Amino acid sequence: LLKDLLCNGHSTVALVGHNHIKATQHNGEEEPQKPEKYSGINVRVAFARTTAENKNDRNRKVTDYFPIRRSCRKSKTALKFEEQKNIDELILSGSEPGMMVQDTEGKGRGVFATQSFRKGQYVVEYHGNLLGVTEAKEREAAYAQDPTTGCYMYYFQYLSKTYCVDATAESGRLGRLINHSKTGNCQTKLHAINGTPHLILVASKDINKGEELLYDYGDRSKASIAAHPWLKH
Repeated sequence: LLKDLLCNGHSTVALVGHNHIKATQHNGEEEPQKPEKYSGINVRVAFARTTAENKNDRNRKVTDYFPIRRSCRKSKTALKFEEQKNIDELILSGSEPGMMVQDTEGKGRGVFATQSFRKGQYVVEYHGNLLGVTEAKEREAAYAQDPTTGCYMYYFQYLSKTYCVDATAESGRLGRLINHSKTGNCQTKLHAINGTPHLILVASKDINKGEELLYDYGDRSKASIAAHPWLKH
C-alpha cells in the first residue's frame, strides 16, 4: 500500500489496490467514492478491439503455432537422377560388384550373382571397343578366319546409326562372359554418357544370390546356330 500524504492540512490521499482512490478529510472522515464513468465511445472501441482480436485468433492457421513439417521423401525424378548418376560412376570406373566367374558344365565360364538384383536394376556393362559398322564387319571377317577365336561382337542402333561393341579381346571384364539363354534373367539396354552409347545389362526379373546371369544373344541365323548349337536354347 503506497500512501502519499499531502501535508497541506486539508486531506490525505491514499492509493489502495484496484486503482481506487480514497480521500480522507482533515477531520478523519472518508469522502464518498464517486463511481467511475465510461463514455459510450470508449466502450464501443474496446468491444470492437476485442471482437477483432477474437476474429484474428479464429483465422489463425495451425502453422502459426506449429512449424511446417517438410517431407524427406525424394521425388521420382530425383531418385531417377541418382540412379543414372550411380550407373555412370560404375561404368566409368569399371567397377563390377555383385558377381563372380565360375566354370559351368557344357558352357565353359559363366557369371553368377553374389548378391540379389531387383527387376530393372543395373547389373553390368557389356564392355569392349565401340566401333562403327564398317570397322566392325572387317574385324568380324578376320575373326572368322580363326575358329579358335570366339565372337563377342554386339551390334545395335543409336540415334539412327549402327554401332558395335567388340568384346572379343580378353579384358577381365565380366559382362562379356555372361552366357546365352532365351529365358535369361538379364536384358541389354543402351545407356548414354555425354553422348557416347554404352551397352549395359539390367535385370529382367528379380535375381537371387547364387543364380547364373543369362541373357538372350538374339542371334537366330542358321550359320550362327550351326556354329553354336546352344543358341537354340
